[in-house]
Parts: sequence; structure tokens; C-alpha cells
Amino acid sequence: MTLHERYADAMMKTLSPPLAVLVRGEGCYVWDENGTKYLDFLAGIAVNSLGHAHPDMVAAAQQQIGTLAHISNYFASPSQIELAERLKRLTGAGDAGRVYFCNSGAEANEAAFKLARLNTAGGRRSRILALNDSFHGRTMGALALTGKPLMRAPFEPVPGGVQHIETSIAALERELDDTVAALFLEPVKGEAGVIDLPEGYLHRARELCTQHGVLLIIDEVQTGAGRTGKWFAYEHSNVLPDAVTVAKGIGGGVPIGALVTFGDTSDLFLRGQHGSTFGGNPFVTATSNAVLGVIERDDLVGNAARRGEEIRELLVGMDSPLISEVRGRGLLLGIGLSEPVALKLAAAALVEGLIVNAANEFSIRIAPPLIVGDAELADFDERFRAALARVTSSGLVPATR
Repeated sequence: MTLHERYADAMMKTLSPPLAVLVRGEGCYVWDENGTKYLDFLAGIAVNSLGHAHPDMVAAAQQQIGTLAHISNYFASPSQIELAERLKRLTGAGDAGRVYFCNSGAEANEAAFKLARLNTAGGRRSRILALNDSFHGRTMGALALTGKPLMRAPFEPVPGGVQHIETSIAALERELDDTVAALFLEPVKGEAGVIDLPEGYLHRARELCTQHGVLLIIDEVQTGAGRTGKWFAYEHSNVLPDAVTVAKGIGGGVPIGALVTFGDTSDLFLRGQHGSTFGGNPFVTATSNAVLGVIERDDLVGNAARRGEEIRELLVGMDSPLISEVRGRGLLLGIGLSEPVALKLAAAALVEGLIVNAANEFSIRIAPPLIVGDAELADFDERFRAALARVTSSGLVPATR
């Protein structure tokens, strides 16, 4: 049996058949079982911050796995404490901040959901607001927060009390009042195709949440760890949340997530109200410390900002009738298409040795490793142009503007 056949025979049918079986990676490139080389401009969906097999990450993982891999939450480890302190500093939570470790973005949002339930104000706060077309995860609580009805429908009833609203300041002003416990939002809607919030949205959300005693909870699972050209995307708006959820890029490939609370929000959870067997164990926190340390040391946040602008210029310079707009910030970009051919374009890119993602039929999502440089951008330019040419020459779109 081939590896693809063995996959189909062994794996649950929750995912599409794999595009390839990947066996190794180095930097911004990966290779499949046939030796085919691909430029990875998805980075495991914004996970592989340092690319593949980064020597600092490898060294930290090897050292820790040979020393102390896992303990229980009855004990602490130096790497766990160091990472919590680092996240307090990087997020801006400061001395009053607190950190809860878990294993994924969905779990971080589950913890945040429970946190929101504690902001009851004597029972008056019964509603949680989230945004239409948002994505916060696939576990039941995270799914309840997710603003995609078709995704929720097979699993109804999901936990109640969540109201999804239009992503507009007018809707925010209309719905946010003293009966709301929390507002959940993504600063950029990644799964929706890298959709930016309206201008001024986060500022107004912060003002209204402060006015009404509502927790502003920002999901930075995909946008955090420097991906948008700031450590966290809310920094672009000069606001601070009451809580932030992080995962993906903070681990560079190891499964880790965290909920970070700010100010008085840090006092809501009491002993025994939440926990995780594996959350924050020595192995994942030591590796995460190495990843975040390299991002700081090598100014990869600045690199994300610079390279993102360069990629944007490359895309605009392609002058393709298929590219209608470029959305997002830093190294999380959405390519808006003039025709519903994203799946075909992503497939054409793979044939050209380029990994990108069709978030929906009109959007290509790109999220390369934060280490991306001149050579990789030149390679992307060549390969993506070739993919565009394949789709354009198929007769699906006009050849010129």
C-alpha cells in the first residue's frame, strides 16, 4: 500500500485527503516522500514561525526532552515560569497579568469562554458577543463562539448564550451593553480569508467594553507571535485587551496554547476551576521559549513587517486580472480573487512547488515563516506567477485586465 492508501485506511474521515506526504523540512522548504521540494508559504497555517528544523529550536527540544519532558500540574518547571513571565511582558499584561497554559488555540479559547462566564456582575451579564464569520476552534465551546453557522449546525445544541453580530461599529454600539459578559474577536479573520476589521473597530470596542464592564477577549491564535509585524495584532490599534488567547506561532510546531489575562481579569479564575494535564509541560515551554527568544533576538517581528510589504508589492506588480486585492498585515496576507478559482489556484501552485491555502473560493491565504528572506521572496514570485499563468491559460479568467 502507498502512504496515501495507508492514510485513508487508518485516519478518521474528518479531513480532506492529504495534498502530499511530507517527510522533512529545512528553513522555508519541505520535501515529500518522492523527493519533491516545495516552498512553504503556509507554515503549517501560521505555526512554523522559524520555518523547519531551526537549529535553536532543535537544540532546545533535544536538551529538554533528554532532561525532563513532562511533569504534572502539581509541580512547576523553570521553563514554564520563564515562558509565563515572557508572555506577560510581550503581551503587555505586566505585573498584574497571569498565564494559563494549554495545548492548542481551541483550548485557549475554551479557557477564555469559561473566564467570560465568571464575569457575571451578580447574574446580570448573560450574553457573550462574537462576530459573524469568525473562527475560534472546533471544540464545543470554541465552536459556539465561531460565527460560521454551517460549521455549528451538525453539533447543535452548542453551549448557549453566544450572540453573533455583524462586524461593524454600528452593530457593536447597538448590541454591547451591561448585559454582556465578554466580546470575543479576531483582530484579523484568518479562516475567513484574512479579513481586516473596519478602521477604528478595536478602539471603539475597547471604549465600549470599558464603559460597560465587558471583557474584551482577543483571539491572537493566528495573528500573534509577530506574524502581523507587531508582537500582537492589537498593538496596531494601540489598545490592550482584558484577555488574549495565543497558540500556533508561539510554539513553532510543538502543541502549546495560552490564555493571558490583564489587570483585574486575572482574579476571576479560582483554584480548581480549570486545568490541563499536558498544558505548559517542560518540553513544550522550553521549546516555546527558544522560539520566542529567536524571534526577539533576530527581530523577526520587524522582518515580518518588512517582508509583508515586499510580498504585497510583488503581488500588485504581477498585474494579474485574477488578483483583485491584497488584505492583512505582515506575513498574514489574503489575496482576494476576481473569480471563484482559489482551489484551482492553490492546486496549480502546488504543481509549481508552492504551498499556499485556499481559505475560500475567492481567497488565497499566505503565511510564510517569519524567517523568510530575499531568496524565498524571489522564489515565491516565480512560482506564484507560474500558478497564475496556469489558471489564466485554462480559460477560467481573462488573460489581461
